[in-house]
Amino acid sequence: MTVLKTVAAAALVLGTQAAFAQSVPTAGATVIVPAYGEVTAPNDQAVAMLAIEEQDKDKAAAASRVNQKIKQGLDILKKEDPQAKLKTQGYYTYPVYPEDRPLPPGAVAKPRQPTSWRVGQYVEMTTTNIAVLPKTVAAAQKVLTLNGLSFGLSPAATRKLDDARIAATYKNLNERISSIASAMGRPVTDAVLDTIDYEGSGNYAGGAPAAAPAMMRMSAKAEMDQTVAEPSFEPGETTLEMRVVGKVKFK
Repeated sequence: MTVLKTVAAAALVLGTQAAFAQSVPTAGATVIVPAYGEVTAPNDQAVAMLAIEEQDKDKAAAASRVNQKIKQGLDILKKEDPQAKLKTQGYYTYPVYPEDRPLPPGAVAKPRQPTSWRVGQYVEMTTTNIAVLPKTVAAAQKVLTLNGLSFGLSPAATRKLDDARIAATYKNLNERISSIASAMGRPVTDAVLDTIDYEGSGNYAGGAPAAAPAMMRMSAKAEMDQTVAEPSFEPGETTLEMRVVGKVKFK
Protein backbone atom coordinates (compact mmCIF):
# COMPACT_ATOMS: atom_id res chain seq x y z
CA MET A 1 0.00 0.00 0.00
CA THR A 2 2.85 2.38 0.89
CA VAL A 3 4.51 1.74 -2.50
CA LEU A 4 1.26 2.46 -4.32
CA LYS A 5 0.86 5.74 -2.42
CA THR A 6 4.42 6.78 -3.29
CA VAL A 7 3.93 5.99 -6.97
CA ALA A 8 0.64 7.89 -7.00
CA ALA A 9 2.21 10.93 -5.35
CA ALA A 10 5.08 10.95 -7.86
CA ALA A 11 2.65 10.68 -10.75
CA LEU A 12 0.63 13.56 -9.32
CA VAL A 13 3.76 15.75 -9.06
CA LEU A 14 4.85 14.94 -12.61
CA GLY A 15 1.36 15.54 -13.92
CA THR A 16 1.22 18.90 -12.16
CA GLN A 17 4.65 19.92 -13.58
CA ALA A 18 3.63 18.86 -17.09
CA ALA A 19 0.37 20.78 -16.81
CA PHE A 20 2.25 23.84 -15.60
CA ALA A 21 4.79 23.59 -18.47
CA GLN A 22 2.02 23.25 -21.01
CA SER A 23 0.20 26.22 -19.54
CA VAL A 24 3.08 28.66 -20.27
CA PRO A 25 2.14 30.45 -23.51
CA THR A 26 4.86 30.91 -26.12
CA ALA A 27 2.90 32.83 -28.72
CA GLY A 28 4.72 36.06 -29.52
CA ALA A 29 7.74 35.04 -27.43
CA THR A 30 11.13 36.57 -28.29
CA VAL A 31 14.23 34.43 -27.84
CA ILE A 32 17.85 35.60 -28.04
CA VAL A 33 19.96 32.80 -29.54
CA PRO A 34 23.79 32.88 -29.54
CA ALA A 35 25.65 30.71 -32.04
CA TYR A 36 29.25 30.00 -32.92
CA GLY A 37 31.26 28.82 -35.87
CA GLU A 38 34.88 28.14 -36.66
CA VAL A 39 36.92 26.97 -39.62
CA THR A 40 40.58 25.96 -39.91
CA ALA A 41 42.97 26.10 -42.84
CA PRO A 42 46.71 25.58 -43.36
CA ASN A 43 48.78 28.76 -43.29
CA ASP A 44 49.84 29.77 -46.78
CA GLN A 45 51.81 32.96 -46.13
CA ALA A 46 55.05 33.72 -44.32
CA VAL A 47 56.49 37.04 -43.17
CA ALA A 48 60.23 36.92 -42.50
CA MET A 49 62.18 39.74 -40.87
CA LEU A 50 65.85 39.81 -41.84
CA ALA A 51 68.45 42.28 -40.65
CA ILE A 52 72.05 43.41 -40.79
CA GLU A 53 74.06 45.31 -38.21
CA GLU A 54 77.62 46.62 -38.35
CA GLN A 55 79.81 48.37 -35.79
CA ASP A 56 82.86 50.50 -36.53
CA LYS A 57 84.79 53.44 -35.14
CA ASP A 58 84.13 55.10 -38.47
CA LYS A 59 80.40 55.80 -38.80
CA ALA A 60 80.62 56.08 -42.56
CA ALA A 61 82.41 52.74 -42.84
CA ALA A 62 79.74 50.97 -40.78
CA ALA A 63 76.95 52.56 -42.83
CA SER A 64 78.69 51.64 -46.07
CA ARG A 65 78.95 47.96 -45.09
CA VAL A 66 75.28 47.90 -44.05
CA ASN A 67 74.22 49.45 -47.35
CA GLN A 68 76.27 46.96 -49.34
CA LYS A 69 75.01 43.92 -47.44
CA ILE A 70 71.39 45.04 -47.59
CA LYS A 71 71.73 45.31 -51.34
CA GLN A 72 73.33 41.86 -51.51
CA GLY A 73 70.58 40.43 -49.35
CA LEU A 74 67.86 41.99 -51.48
CA ASP A 75 69.45 40.61 -54.63
CA ILE A 76 69.54 37.12 -53.09
CA LEU A 77 65.91 37.29 -51.99
CA LYS A 78 64.77 38.50 -55.41
CA LYS A 79 66.69 35.71 -57.11
CA GLU A 80 65.48 32.92 -54.80
CA ASP A 81 61.84 34.07 -54.63
CA PRO A 82 60.94 36.52 -57.41
CA GLN A 83 57.29 36.67 -56.28
CA ALA A 84 58.08 37.73 -52.72
CA LYS A 85 57.19 41.23 -51.55
CA LEU A 86 60.16 43.04 -50.01
CA LYS A 87 60.22 46.13 -47.82
CA THR A 88 63.23 47.76 -46.19
CA GLN A 89 62.61 49.47 -42.87
CA GLY A 90 64.06 50.44 -39.51
CA TYR A 91 67.36 52.00 -40.58
CA TYR A 92 69.21 53.11 -37.44
CA THR A 93 72.50 54.69 -36.43
CA TYR A 94 73.56 55.26 -32.84
CA PRO A 95 76.81 55.78 -30.91
CA VAL A 96 78.40 53.25 -28.59
CA TYR A 97 79.99 54.75 -25.47
CA PRO A 98 82.60 53.27 -23.15
CA GLU A 99 81.54 51.96 -19.77
CA ASP A 100 81.34 54.50 -16.96
CA ARG A 101 84.20 54.30 -14.47
CA PRO A 102 84.29 55.76 -10.96
CA LEU A 103 85.98 59.17 -10.91
CA PRO A 104 88.73 60.01 -8.43
CA PRO A 105 87.71 62.40 -5.64
CA GLY A 106 87.51 65.95 -6.93
CA ALA A 107 87.68 64.94 -10.60
CA VAL A 108 85.29 66.55 -13.02
CA ALA A 109 83.46 64.31 -15.46
CA LYS A 110 84.24 65.04 -19.07
CA PRO A 111 81.67 64.72 -21.85
CA ARG A 112 81.72 61.16 -23.09
CA GLN A 113 82.84 60.50 -26.62
CA PRO A 114 81.57 57.50 -28.59
CA THR A 115 84.09 54.74 -29.13
CA SER A 116 82.21 53.38 -32.18
CA TRP A 117 79.01 53.52 -34.16
CA ARG A 118 76.38 50.86 -34.64
CA VAL A 119 74.39 50.89 -37.87
CA GLY A 120 71.68 48.51 -38.99
CA GLN A 121 68.66 47.97 -41.18
CA TYR A 122 65.76 45.49 -41.56
CA VAL A 123 64.19 43.81 -44.57
CA GLU A 124 60.67 42.40 -44.41
CA MET A 125 59.85 39.61 -46.85
CA THR A 126 56.25 38.47 -47.42
CA THR A 127 55.74 35.35 -49.49
CA THR A 128 53.26 32.60 -50.25
CA ASN A 129 56.00 30.41 -51.72
CA ILE A 130 56.27 28.31 -48.58
CA ALA A 131 57.87 25.36 -50.38
CA VAL A 132 61.09 27.26 -51.17
CA LEU A 133 61.15 29.32 -47.96
CA PRO A 134 63.88 27.27 -46.22
CA LYS A 135 66.11 27.56 -49.30
CA THR A 136 65.42 31.29 -49.62
CA VAL A 137 66.17 32.00 -45.97
CA ALA A 138 69.34 29.89 -45.99
CA ALA A 139 70.63 31.79 -49.01
CA ALA A 140 69.86 35.16 -47.40
CA GLN A 141 71.55 34.11 -44.14
CA LYS A 142 74.88 34.16 -45.94
CA VAL A 143 74.63 37.94 -45.61
CA LEU A 144 71.71 38.79 -43.31
CA THR A 145 70.37 37.42 -40.03
CA LEU A 146 66.88 36.04 -39.56
CA ASN A 147 65.32 37.96 -36.67
CA GLY A 148 61.75 36.72 -36.86
CA LEU A 149 59.31 34.63 -38.83
CA SER A 150 55.51 34.44 -38.68
CA PHE A 151 53.02 32.27 -40.56
CA GLY A 152 49.44 33.16 -41.35
CA LEU A 153 46.80 33.29 -44.05
CA SER A 154 47.13 35.30 -47.23
CA PRO A 155 44.39 37.85 -47.98
CA ALA A 156 42.93 35.52 -50.64
CA ALA A 157 42.85 32.57 -48.26
CA THR A 158 41.35 34.73 -45.51
CA ARG A 159 38.51 35.86 -47.78
CA LYS A 160 37.81 32.29 -48.82
CA LEU A 161 37.91 31.06 -45.23
CA ASP A 162 35.68 33.91 -44.11
CA ASP A 163 32.93 32.72 -46.47
CA ALA A 164 33.11 29.27 -44.90
CA ARG A 165 33.19 30.76 -41.38
CA ILE A 166 30.01 32.76 -41.99
CA ALA A 167 28.26 29.68 -43.43
CA ALA A 168 29.31 27.52 -40.45
CA THR A 169 28.10 30.13 -37.96
CA TYR A 170 24.75 30.60 -39.68
CA LYS A 171 24.27 26.82 -39.80
CA ASN A 172 24.89 26.59 -36.05
CA LEU A 173 22.37 29.39 -35.46
CA ASN A 174 19.68 27.50 -37.38
CA GLU A 175 20.45 24.30 -35.50
CA ARG A 176 20.07 26.09 -32.16
CA ILE A 177 16.81 27.73 -33.19
CA SER A 178 15.46 24.32 -34.20
CA SER A 179 16.50 22.83 -30.84
CA ILE A 180 14.90 25.69 -28.90
CA ALA A 181 11.65 25.40 -30.87
CA SER A 182 11.56 21.67 -30.15
CA ALA A 183 12.12 22.27 -26.43
CA MET A 184 9.22 24.74 -26.43
CA GLY A 185 6.98 22.21 -28.15
CA ARG A 186 6.68 24.43 -31.20
CA PRO A 187 7.38 23.62 -34.85
CA VAL A 188 10.44 25.44 -36.18
CA THR A 189 8.22 26.97 -38.87
CA ASP A 190 6.65 29.10 -36.12
CA ALA A 191 9.99 30.82 -35.52
CA VAL A 192 10.82 34.01 -37.42
CA LEU A 193 14.41 35.26 -37.40
CA ASP A 194 14.01 38.96 -36.66
CA THR A 195 17.63 40.13 -36.19
CA ILE A 196 21.06 38.65 -36.92
CA ASP A 197 23.94 40.27 -35.05
CA TYR A 198 27.25 38.98 -36.44
CA GLU A 199 30.29 39.10 -34.15
CA GLY A 200 27.99 40.04 -31.24
CA SER A 201 28.50 43.75 -31.92
CA GLY A 202 25.09 44.86 -30.62
CA ASN A 203 23.39 44.87 -27.24
CA TYR A 204 22.49 41.19 -27.51
CA ALA A 205 26.07 39.99 -27.26
CA GLY A 206 26.79 40.52 -23.59
CA GLY A 207 30.46 41.11 -24.24
CA ALA A 208 33.08 41.81 -26.81
CA PRO A 209 33.73 39.38 -29.65
CA ALA A 210 36.55 36.92 -29.27
CA ALA A 211 39.82 38.14 -30.63
CA ALA A 212 41.24 36.53 -33.70
CA PRO A 213 43.92 33.98 -32.91
CA ALA A 214 47.40 35.28 -33.11
CA MET A 215 49.69 33.98 -35.76
CA MET A 216 52.29 31.43 -34.76
CA ARG A 217 55.65 33.10 -34.34
CA MET A 218 59.21 31.85 -34.17
CA SER A 219 62.59 33.50 -34.25
CA ALA A 220 66.10 32.50 -35.12
CA LYS A 221 69.50 34.09 -35.49
CA ALA A 222 72.49 32.93 -37.49
CA GLU A 223 76.05 34.17 -37.81
CA MET A 224 77.04 35.32 -41.26
CA ASP A 225 78.64 32.44 -43.09
CA GLN A 226 79.32 31.39 -46.65
CA THR A 227 77.44 28.15 -46.20
CA VAL A 228 74.25 28.00 -44.15
CA ALA A 229 72.20 24.83 -43.77
CA GLU A 230 68.53 25.19 -44.62
CA PRO A 231 66.35 25.81 -41.55
CA SER A 232 63.23 23.73 -40.90
CA PHE A 233 59.85 25.46 -40.76
CA GLU A 234 56.36 24.19 -39.97
CA PRO A 235 53.74 26.72 -41.18
CA GLY A 236 50.98 25.28 -39.00
CA GLU A 237 47.37 26.35 -39.42
CA THR A 238 45.02 29.16 -38.47
CA THR A 239 41.53 28.87 -36.98
CA LEU A 240 39.06 31.70 -37.50
CA GLU A 241 36.11 31.98 -35.15
CA MET A 242 32.87 33.90 -35.40
CA ARG A 243 29.98 34.62 -33.07
CA VAL A 244 26.44 35.54 -34.07
CA VAL A 245 23.43 36.43 -31.98
CA GLY A 246 19.95 35.94 -33.43
CA LYS A 247 16.73 37.51 -32.22
CA VAL A 248 13.90 35.04 -32.88
CA LYS A 249 10.20 35.71 -32.51
CA PHE A 250 7.59 32.95 -32.29
CA LYS A 251 4.20 33.36 -33.89
